[in-house]
Amino acid sequence: MKGLLLRLSGLDADAENAVRVIGFFDRLIAGRASPQALVRATATLAECPAGLADPARGISLRSEPGAAAGERAVREFAETGIVWLERSGAPLPLDDIVLERFAFAATVLLERERGGRDDAALVDLVVAADAAEAERSRALRAMRFEPSAPLHVLAVAGGDAAAVLGVLGRDARAATLGHVHAVLARDVPADLEDRTPDGTRIGVGPALPGAEAPDAWRLARSALRFTTLGDGLPSVVRHDRLGGLAAIAARLRPEDIALVADVAALDRLAAEPHGDDVLAVLVAFCATGSTRKAAARVHRHHSTIAARLSHAERRLGFSFHAPGGRLRLDLALLLRHLRDEPG
Repeated sequence: MKGLLLRLSGLDADAENAVRVIGFFDRLIAGRASPQALVRATATLAECPAGLADPARGISLRSEPGAAAGERAVREFAETGIVWLERSGAPLPLDDIVLERFAFAATVLLERERGGRDDAALVDLVVAADAAEAERSRALRAMRFEPSAPLHVLAVAGGDAAAVLGVLGRDARAATLGHVHAVLARDVPADLEDRTPDGTRIGVGPALPGAEAPDAWRLARSALRFTTLGDGLPSVVRHDRLGGLAAIAARLRPEDIALVADVAALDRLAAEPHGDDVLAVLVAFCATGSTRKAAARVHRHHSTIAARLSHAERRLGFSFHAPGGRLRLDLALLLRHLRDEPG
């Protein structure tokens, strides 16, 4: 955990330092720390081995930060769980408060983790197209969403879905469906693009009544397809800002795209030596509209970019600088991408 400012051996058991220990564990709870992270952070704080076990949940964790193990000081939590510190020598003045807050944090975080698993099953039911309307309504209400109230569904791929939940607020709920996370949220912040963790891609469905969540989920997955076309494109795409591109993604099947000659030419170009590099140049050129700007984006000399573009023009059979040429290339790249990202 960032910002470990406490060294337990240097603190007295006064009220101020007790509050600092309480704040330390409160931050772990607010940050939705995993049980493993909780045990590691406690061991680092206490400068001695720490552990957590709950046989009913099948959990047994221990962290040893380089300090020698000693006698266990144990505190129980819930019905079957225990946490402990292993201190060689005499206990430190704040060990009691550390154990108390360690046990409290374990209780909260493990209950939240179990609740998250329950929520995942409910989210899965809510976005399932074949679920009965009554079942979907019950699942929404169990998560405190009204079936008639506006609700966003997001499709999240890669990166850290838990961090996305933190951005969306405590009411957000998620489930892992294949390689994509389905997330339900009442509101989507306007600055979501700026707060999305690196490596995370998000398609945002429009705000629809919760009862229409399967439609919102389908549209969110469609928006997600537009997040991986090339370097510099947004990591967050909102379906209601796609315009006519949404209709293209919804209507064209892979077998339809296969009939487009320009897409087939791009496939042949990609199969050549350095083909991936050439396609990256084409994407950068379409995104910037400039040979020099494309060179800066892919970190190549502009003369190399010019040669790559000239080679691609010969293979595709049209000039990218002619009227409509760049639009034609952009559309071919988009169609190829949509074919390879079926959603």
